[in-house]
Amino acid sequence: MVDGTESESRKLLGRLREAMATDEAGQARLDRITHLIAHSMGTEVCSIYLFRDSETLELCATEGLKQESVHQTRLRLGEGLVGRVAKSGKVVNTPDAPSAKGFRYMPETGEERFSSFLGIPIQRLGEKLGVLVVQSRIAREFSADEIYALEVVAMVLAEMAELGAFVGEGAALSPLHQKSATFRGGTGQEGAAEGHVWLHEPRVVITNPIADDPHRELERLNEAIDELRVGVDRMLEMSQQGDKEQLQVLEAYRMFANSKGWMRRMEEDIARGLSAEAAVEKEQSQARARMEQVQDAYLRERLADLDDLSNRLLRILTGQGKQTGAELPADPILIARNIGPGDLLEYGRSLKGIVLEEGSVGSHAAIVARALAIPLVVHAERITTEALNGDHILVDGDQGVVHLRPEDSVASAFRDKMAMQADAQARYISIRDKPAVTLDGHRISLVMNAGLMADLPSLEGSGAEGVGLFRTELQFLVRNKMPKRSELVALYARVLDAAQGKRVVFRTLDIGSDKVLPYMKPTDEPNPALGWRAIRVGLDKPGVMRMQLQALIRAANGRPLTIMFPFVAQAEEYRQARAEVNKTIEREKILGHPLPEKLEIGAMLETPSLAFAPQKFFDEVDFLSIGGNDLKQFFFAADRENERVRRRYDTLNCSFLSFIERIVERCDQSGTQLSFCGEDAGRPVEAACFAAMGIRILSMRPASIGPVKSLLLRTDLGELRKIITDGRHRGVQTVRPAVMEWFGSHA
Repeated sequence: MVDGTESESRKLLGRLREAMATDEAGQARLDRITHLIAHSMGTEVCSIYLFRDSETLELCATEGLKQESVHQTRLRLGEGLVGRVAKSGKVVNTPDAPSAKGFRYMPETGEERFSSFLGIPIQRLGEKLGVLVVQSRIAREFSADEIYALEVVAMVLAEMAELGAFVGEGAALSPLHQKSATFRGGTGQEGAAEGHVWLHEPRVVITNPIADDPHRELERLNEAIDELRVGVDRMLEMSQQGDKEQLQVLEAYRMFANSKGWMRRMEEDIARGLSAEAAVEKEQSQARARMEQVQDAYLRERLADLDDLSNRLLRILTGQGKQTGAELPADPILIARNIGPGDLLEYGRSLKGIVLEEGSVGSHAAIVARALAIPLVVHAERITTEALNGDHILVDGDQGVVHLRPEDSVASAFRDKMAMQADAQARYISIRDKPAVTLDGHRISLVMNAGLMADLPSLEGSGAEGVGLFRTELQFLVRNKMPKRSELVALYARVLDAAQGKRVVFRTLDIGSDKVLPYMKPTDEPNPALGWRAIRVGLDKPGVMRMQLQALIRAANGRPLTIMFPFVAQAEEYRQARAEVNKTIEREKILGHPLPEKLEIGAMLETPSLAFAPQKFFDEVDFLSIGGNDLKQFFFAADRENERVRRRYDTLNCSFLSFIERIVERCDQSGTQLSFCGEDAGRPVEAACFAAMGIRILSMRPASIGPVKSLLLRTDLGELRKIITDGRHRGVQTVRPAVMEWFGSHA
C-alpha cells in the first residue's frame, strides 16, 4: 500500500515524467534519463542499450562510460553480460563483473574500471526492446529494493519507446508504429489483398505510465478489478449449462481475478510510482516471461489465463479495444496472434486478408481461410506488437510477405500485381464452361475442395465439375459440443441440393494431428501427425462413425452418395470401415429410410504403405484419391508445418513423380478411378505434370481451377511426359527446371 513517505523510485519516476514532457530531441532525452538514473541510484554509470535489429544491441546513451562509444558499441544477442540479459530476459546482478560468466571487455567504453553490474531487461509484453544497466566501482550486489526500482524504470522506458519518446533528430529509435515494416512468414492461402488493419485483440497503448496521484490510481485499479470480477461471475452464470472443461477455465479466471497476491503486487507497483495501467502491464509482462520458461502445459495455460485477464483489465482501465465500439473498416485485414475457426467464421467473407503471428498451413484457421478464399500469411513474427488498428497494409499470400504502412513505391508495385491477377481472372471466366481438354486430346476433370456451405456457390462460378473433397470435420471443429445427427443430416442435404446433381465426395471425419475437437479430450502424443487421427479415431470410436454415416445416408435421401475414408494406411482399415457402411445400410433399410441410388466408397491414399497394398485392395476399392499434402510429408519425411524443411523437397522431384506413376499403374490394372487432391493440384505446373503422369481428376480450391485449366488447354501431355522421362533418365533430382523451360517455349 502507499505509505506516507515518497519512495525513491517514485521520485525518480517523477523526474522521468519531467524528461518526457520536454521538447528535447530523442537523443537528448535519453542522455538526460541516464544522468537522472545514475544520480538517483548513486552509481557512476547508467547505460541504455537498445535493439537495432533482432540480433544486435547498440549503446544508445550513457552516463559514466566514454561518450564517443555511444552508437559505436554494438553487441550480438547473448554476447557479454548485456547480451546475456537481453537473451534471457532475466536480471544479472554481480559485484564482480569482470569475473562473471560471459563478461566481455570493451576497451572503447572504459567499463573495465567498474566492478558492480546490474542489468535489467527493457521489455513490453514479451517484446524485447533493450537493456538498462547501472555500474559502480565499489564491489557490491544491488539490493532487492534497488532491483525493483530499476525494473519499474525499465518498464516505463519501454512505454516511452512505445510512445515514440526517443524519436527526433539524432534519435536512438525510429518512430514505432509509424515507419514502414515488412514481415516474412509462410503462405497459408494464396492471393493478394490491400486494406487496413483490424486487430482481433486490439493492442492497448498506455499513455500515462507514471502516476500523478497514487491514491487515485489505487481507486481506479480497485474499480476496474470490481468490474472485471463482475464480468467473470456473469460469464460463469451464463455457462452453468456448458461443458465441464469450459467451466473449469472460467473457475480459473475467477481464481486469478480474486488473487490477493496479484492485487498486492499491483498495489506495490502503484506505491512505487506507476499508474494503474502500467502496474497491470508490469505484472502481465512478468507472467509472460514466466510463461516462456515453463514447460508444464497446465501451468502455461494458467499463465495464459492471467495474461488474458490482464488484457481485459487494461481495456477496462483505458477504455480501449473491444469496449470502444470501433467499426470494422471497409477493407479489413485481420491481424491476430492466432485465431480459432469459430471466430474466423464470424468475420466471414468481410475480411480481405488474414495475417497470423503464429498459425500454421494446416491449422483450422488456414482451412477456413482457404474455404473462404481469403489470402492468409502465417508465422508473421511480432506483427501484433507492431500493427495498430487502421494501419495501411498489403498482404501477399503467394510469397508469404506482409507490408505494413508501405511506402508509395511498394504500394504501387503491389497494385500492379493485383491488376495483373484481376486481368488473369477475367481470362479464366471466358474459359469457365469449356472442358479441360489438352492439346493431345486428354480430358482432365477439375473438381473443387469444400468444407462450408459458403464454398458451394463457387461450384458454378469456378467451373468445377463437382466436389472432389468435402471436409466434414469443419462442422465439428467450430462447435463447443458434438453436433446432433439431425443437424448433420440437414447440412449434408443442403450440400447435395446446392451441388445440383454434380458428384460430391464426402470425406468422413478427419480429426487428430493438428485438428483437435474442443470437446474431445486431447491426447498427449509426441508426434500427432503420425498418431491417433482420422480413420484410426473412427474405427476406435465406431459410434461417432456410425452417426456420421447415418447422417450421410439420410441426407442423400435416395440420391447417389460418395463416401471417402481418410488416412487409410492398410487395406484392412478400409475393409473395416466399409463393413461399418454395410451395417449402417442394413439398419437404415430396416428402419425404412431410402437408400442411395448409387453408393461409392473410396479411400484417401496419404501414406506410402497403401500404395504397396495387395492388388486385391485396388480391386475392392471404388476409387482412390491421393492426399498430396500428407503423402508428400511422409514420402520425404519432412513435416509440412516445419518451415525449415517443408520447402526443401520439390513436388516435381523425380522420385516423387515415379511414385505417383506407380500408383497410377496399379489403379489402371484394376480400373480404379484415381484423383489427386491437395495444394499441389491447384498449382498449374504441378497439375499439368500430374496429368502427364496419368492422373485424370484433380481436386483443388475453387480459385485454382481457372489457372490450372488455362495451362492444360495449352499443354501437350505427351510432350510434357517426354520431358519428365528424359529428366529421370539423366538422373536429375527434380525436373522442375526442364519443365519450366519447356513451358516457357511451348505453352
